[in-house]
Amino acid sequence: MDTDWQNDLEHWLEPFLKGLGNRTRRRMCPAYIAGLIGPGDRKSIQPMAARVDAVSYDRLHHFIGAGVWDSAPLEATLWQQADDLVGGENAWLIIDDTALPKKGNASVGVAPQYASPLGKNANCQTLVSVTLASGEVPLMLSLRLFLPESWTSNEARMIKAGVPEQFRQARTKPELAIAEIDRIAAAGVRFGCVLADAGYGLSAPFRKALSARGLCWAVGIPRHQKVYPADVQLIFPVAGRGRPRLRHVPDLKSVAAHTILEGAKWRRVSWRRGTKGRLVARFAAMRARIARTVSGNTTSRTCLRTPRSRTWPARSRRAGSVSRRINNSRTSSASTTSRAVPGQASIATR
Repeated sequence: MDTDWQNDLEHWLEPFLKGLGNRTRRRMCPAYIAGLIGPGDRKSIQPMAARVDAVSYDRLHHFIGAGVWDSAPLEATLWQQADDLVGGENAWLIIDDTALPKKGNASVGVAPQYASPLGKNANCQTLVSVTLASGEVPLMLSLRLFLPESWTSNEARMIKAGVPEQFRQARTKPELAIAEIDRIAAAGVRFGCVLADAGYGLSAPFRKALSARGLCWAVGIPRHQKVYPADVQLIFPVAGRGRPRLRHVPDLKSVAAHTILEGAKWRRVSWRRGTKGRLVARFAAMRARIARTVSGNTTSRTCLRTPRSRTWPARSRRAGSVSRRINNSRTSSASTTSRAVPGQASIATR
């Protein structure tokens, strides 16, 4: 078998191995990664160790299952190399999550939840991912395991599984994503805009946290997300009797994001070539403001009070044979882009 790829792998791993410190770890790491990407269908530790004569099962198992080592030096090396390759003002920081389907219930974080590879709920682990991309080159920066409520509410289960104490508190996926963005930004990784799908975009605290950090962002939101026309005003209605109102209210009603684009002007856009030809869609955009729920009153809504709440709703319609299947679907999405500069914001639905 051609072993050139193994030599290339060891050369590529050199700067990362320095961060492992211990000599045994530096030897086990290439063996483990080679086992994952090399020949053989079974990727558990025992069959991988059996395929490599120079590596014992016990040492490889200890490296993965029992060894304690700091991942920070490895991340620092990875982030520096990623920044050198694709970092810059034209780079995108993409927030998403992925799932690892499981059959048992002992793996940390495993629970019945949405599994993106399967497109349905399944028994799986869910990880929040952060990817740096420029052009058509994506580089994974971070994967952070999400612990569902069935885990964070069971201290004994977390202790038995070896979950470190600092990771036992309940945190949502948007909260994990913001924490990873902070770490990556603090390390000096350069990017121009943060992207996320509707799983994160529907979280108002997530959008607010991005704006509070002065970041440009574009996120998905549900097509039924409530928005206001751009010229909405906050007023104090005069009550005929009773106490005067303590809160101002919008003078216009909120509508679904896709509704506000019904009368918009559409434009055909082609952005790149895909595996089946050029990717083409029609887009429309117009200014609006996102609605938010008033604290303590889930039935009442008001518009955001800051200039950053100005948005550009834009909807896309796919062209071609694939688009007919998409457009007939009842599902839709929307995205919102915003810079921490008054008046420079947008949302888009499709």
